[in-house]
Amino acid sequence: MPFITAYEGLRRAGMPKAGSTVLVCGGNGKVGQATIQIATALGARVFAVERTAERYRGHASGPVRMIDASTESIAAVVRDETGGHGADIVYNTVGSPYFDQANQAMAIGAAQIFISTIERPVPFDIFTFYRGQHTYVGVDTLALDSSAGANILDQLAPMFASGALKPFPVLPEYTYALADAAKAYRSVLQGATERVVLKP
Repeated sequence: MPFITAYEGLRRAGMPKAGSTVLVCGGNGKVGQATIQIATALGARVFAVERTAERYRGHASGPVRMIDASTESIAAVVRDETGGHGADIVYNTVGSPYFDQANQAMAIGAAQIFISTIERPVPFDIFTFYRGQHTYVGVDTLALDSSAGANILDQLAPMFASGALKPFPVLPEYTYALADAAKAYRSVLQGATERVVLKP
């Protein structure tokens, strides 16, 4: 599902190209990691944001510049390190907490993708939006049926086959017997950062 969500957002935003800049807010989340895998496989330069200082935990085909939102200005880092250009695509998996900084980091003609938010209302500068020629893309994966999901996975299959994309690992400590389904569900409710798997 994270790869389907990542791909659908990137597709609707125009897909990253070799040399383009992608900013991923929530880079260590599963959709964030899937986005980074796809973007780096396509040759994009990637910046990723987390709330605190973290290394990138996932697979990537190129370097990932992690931004610590608690000590660094997201927009300043992206603009400074791209010679003022900014991000061509912003994949905002978190929504409102990074909305303003992500807007400031967007290049002329950039797109920002949203799949989630904490707060619904956000401050919005219409002038900056139209002068920046920006596009906002909303993705609701729940609206995709199984056929659409299968089609996306077919598009991604060659990159998985080549090793450019890697599925998320199944860790033993997050694998539960069917009799322990309640414990598995509790792990999900407590915000497990890894895949939770039930084995019969």
